[in-house]
Amino acid sequence: MRRVIILGAAGRAFHNFLMYYKNNPNFLVVAFTATQIPGIEKRVFPKELAGRRYPKGIPIYQEENLSALIRRLSADEVIFAYSDIPHIEVMHKASIALASGASFTLLGPKDTMLVSKKPTIAVCAVRTGSGKSPTVRKISLILRGMGYRVGIIRHPMPYGDLAAESVQEFSSYEDLERNKVTIEEREEYESHIANGFSVYAGVDYEKILKLAEKSNDIILFDGGNNDFSFVKPDLLFVVADARRPGHEMTYHPGEANVRMADYVIVNKVDAAKKEDTNQVVENVKRLNPKAKILLSGMKVSVKDPESIKGKRVLCIEDGPTLTHGGLPTGAAFRIAQELGAKEIVDPREYAVGSLKDVFQKFKHLGKVLPAMGYSNKQMKELEQTINKTDCDLVIVGTPADLGRFLNIKKPSVRATYEIDQSGGTSMKKILQDFVKQQHLPHCELKRQGYPA
Repeated sequence: MRRVIILGAAGRAFHNFLMYYKNNPNFLVVAFTATQIPGIEKRVFPKELAGRRYPKGIPIYQEENLSALIRRLSADEVIFAYSDIPHIEVMHKASIALASGASFTLLGPKDTMLVSKKPTIAVCAVRTGSGKSPTVRKISLILRGMGYRVGIIRHPMPYGDLAAESVQEFSSYEDLERNKVTIEEREEYESHIANGFSVYAGVDYEKILKLAEKSNDIILFDGGNNDFSFVKPDLLFVVADARRPGHEMTYHPGEANVRMADYVIVNKVDAAKKEDTNQVVENVKRLNPKAKILLSGMKVSVKDPESIKGKRVLCIEDGPTLTHGGLPTGAAFRIAQELGAKEIVDPREYAVGSLKDVFQKFKHLGKVLPAMGYSNKQMKELEQTINKTDCDLVIVGTPADLGRFLNIKKPSVRATYEIDQSGGTSMKKILQDFVKQQHLPHCELKRQGYPA
């Protein structure tokens, strides 16, 4: 029996365990490790999910001590199971494992993808923050307009009680409050709920998929980071970022996504240099000549544009897009520049608690505040940082409505963004063809309770 350590401990790692290792007598998983997400180490993957072979559950350790951990636990194999990481860093992890005597393994789609009874569309990406969420919003609304019920399954963000979060369905803002979700989870769930859709997430995706299949005609998988889909797609969209040329060839598993894609959406062409857009397009053609390429911009807007002109503003951005996504700024910064803000205030000197550490760790950040909120304490520190900052106006560029759960004592506006296709076959035509190919009958939804 081979003794295994799984690197990840926040989503993909748990999924790989449940799909491949849980009931496999040839392997014994002796540990998970944590690295990308703060505050999740020192937990235990619970026995309720781990199964009868693991009566005490499975411990989670910090990955920084990997070499010592391999020796202490007599591990034979290290499984890499997280996303949005440069290729060279993957091989550094492999080198640590090999130097410590262990083998190094990546599990692929055949071993980890569930197969749905319903037609499945997946939206994945080259990097975090490429534009998956607005793409999923657009697809879901088009399909509902065609008369189909769409179940949105979101890549996992299991940061709390894992046993309690095994299978989750979010259909209202009350569901968010009851489950005490993080800001990152709100960023992904709120807009779908506002559009009248249910979002399914958690830890055990076999059960999650069965739940979503019960009341929906089409499954729409909304990927996290640049991970590949947990559910085998009949149609795969992959979103690339024209502002980050070359990343489609240098990040894991973003390159794998491009190579698997049916359609690659090169997004943010309106904010990128033409030569950068061209480079991404050429790289995609080289990696996957069969993929069809769509071009899109990111349309950013606020309800009251005049409120920004001449003001000293604090720009709050989507957290993961800026931190491990690597972008210096986001939608709030862009709209502040476009609408004539007098000054974009640098929040560094006002940062409180763990927000100070964020700026120290991510040196690439521009004059923006990432919406960090992985715990109640960090949410409070974010609130304190916002209220402490010397500014006239706060521009909230994260998809989460921070005013719902933070006490922001300054005037604020929300910057929203949607993809604006500018080249290639229209999304509606692609989805119409998909529905025909799947032989789905047309069905008119009862519109009560569904926003137009």
